[in-house]
Amino acid sequence: MPRPTPAARSPRAALAELLAGNRRFASGQPVHGHDVTAAAAVASGDQQPYAVVLGCIDSRVPLEAIFDQTFGSICVIRTGAHVLDRAVHGSVEFAVEQLGVTLVMVLGHERCGAVGSAVQALRTGRRPGGALAYLVDRIAPAVVEVGADGPAAQSLAIRRHVLRTVAALRADHRLAGPVAAGTVAVVGARYDLATGEVTPLTEDG
Repeated sequence: MPRPTPAARSPRAALAELLAGNRRFASGQPVHGHDVTAAAAVASGDQQPYAVVLGCIDSRVPLEAIFDQTFGSICVIRTGAHVLDRAVHGSVEFAVEQLGVTLVMVLGHERCGAVGSAVQALRTGRRPGGALAYLVDRIAPAVVEVGADGPAAQSLAIRRHVLRTVAALRADHRLAGPVAAGTVAVVGARYDLATGEVTPLTEDG
């Protein structure tokens, strides 16, 4: 399937392409493979990605594969539980301002270990050591909002953390203008490890 041309790469078209690729992936009918000839073809010219996907480092969630995207289609950023820091903010800003992407997707996933660590830390009162504490501290507000003690705390916190990350990116001082103008969209979604399906998330759904 051909990639959208730059002129057609509206936020809506970009999201539709990502979700169409995910449907191909989840149905077992992907059209893109990691073929070195495709890499060489893209390397011969300037890159023209249409989206940024910010996801988790989880090895079960390879972002190019689950969206059935080939070389040059999307920019991928991965941190534990898609936690934001200045490098991530800068990378998203670069993709939007310098590469012209119109869609930023924040993708959480089921059974996220980093979110689980934050839930456990709040339940026990024991904050982990090292840099893992940084991840836990950034995820903790989502856990507090949904409550750490309920049986569904981790699942609810995963969703809330995605939506909080989306809100933080929309408020980024270099992204807020394009988002308000409708030329760039920042959206949240959740990946189901069992089915391979990606479901968009909103505050009311």
